[in-house]
Amino acid sequence: MKKHVIITGGAQGIGKHLVLELLSENYAVSVFEIDIEAIAEFQKEIPQEMVQIYHVDVSDEESVKAAIYKSMDKHRNIYALVNNAGISINKNLTDLSLDEWNKVIGTNLTGAFLCSKYATPFMKLKGGRIVNMASTRALQSESNTEAYSASKGGILALTHALATSLGPEIKVNAISPGWIDVSAVKKSSVANQDKLTKEDHAQHPAGRVGKASDIASMVLFLLQPENDFITGQNFVIDGGMTKKMIYV
Repeated sequence: MKKHVIITGGAQGIGKHLVLELLSENYAVSVFEIDIEAIAEFQKEIPQEMVQIYHVDVSDEESVKAAIYKSMDKHRNIYALVNNAGISINKNLTDLSLDEWNKVIGTNLTGAFLCSKYATPFMKLKGGRIVNMASTRALQSESNTEAYSASKGGILALTHALATSLGPEIKVNAISPGWIDVSAVKKSSVANQDKLTKEDHAQHPAGRVGKASDIASMVLFLLQPENDFITGQNFVIDGGMTKKMIYV
C-alpha cells in the first residue's frame, strides 16, 4: 500500500510542484483545492487515476471533514498532511475589512487547524507527518500585510503546539518560504507574471530567487521515516534574505 499524502492548495504553485515530486517518489496523493479554474487545468495535465482532487474550502469544517473521509476511504491510510493552501489580501490597514481579514485567517490558519483535526485520528494509527506552510512574513514584514503576516505567525505557533500534542506518533514541522518563483506552475490566467531581473537574483545571499523545487525538497526530507527526531521546527528557505541586514 502506498503512503498517502494530502496536499491543500495543491492544484497550482508550490503545491502543484510538490504533487509532481511526490508522485515521482511513489506516494499516493490527494489534492484539496477551492479554485475551479486551477482544478480544471490540473485535471487536464494529471490523470485522475494518478491523483484524486477534491473541491474543498479548507475554512469550512464540513467541506474538510467530507474530503478527509473520502480520501481516507480511497487510500485506506493517511501518512502525511501538507497544509499548503494560502491566500493574501494586502491593503492599507484602514481599508482592510473584517470580512477580508477573516477570509485570510480562515484559509491560511483555520484551514490548517481543521485539516489537522480531522486527519490526525487516521494518522495516529501508524504514525505520520504534518508539514505546515508558513512564510518569512511570519518573521519580518512589508507594509500592508497584516492579515497574511498574522496568519503565518499563527501557523508557527500552531506547529509547535501540534508537535507537542500529537507526538510521538505524529511529527509536525513548518516551512517558511521566502521569494519563490512559481510562474511555471501557476494557473494560466495568472501565469508568467513574474519577470525576474539580475538584481532580483543578486540581492539573495544564495545568488538566486527560490524555486518550487527548493520547497518540495524540504517537504520530501521531512516525510522520510528516518528523520523522526525533527518536530516542532520551522525551516526558513529564503536564500538567506532574512539574515541579510539592509540599510536605506
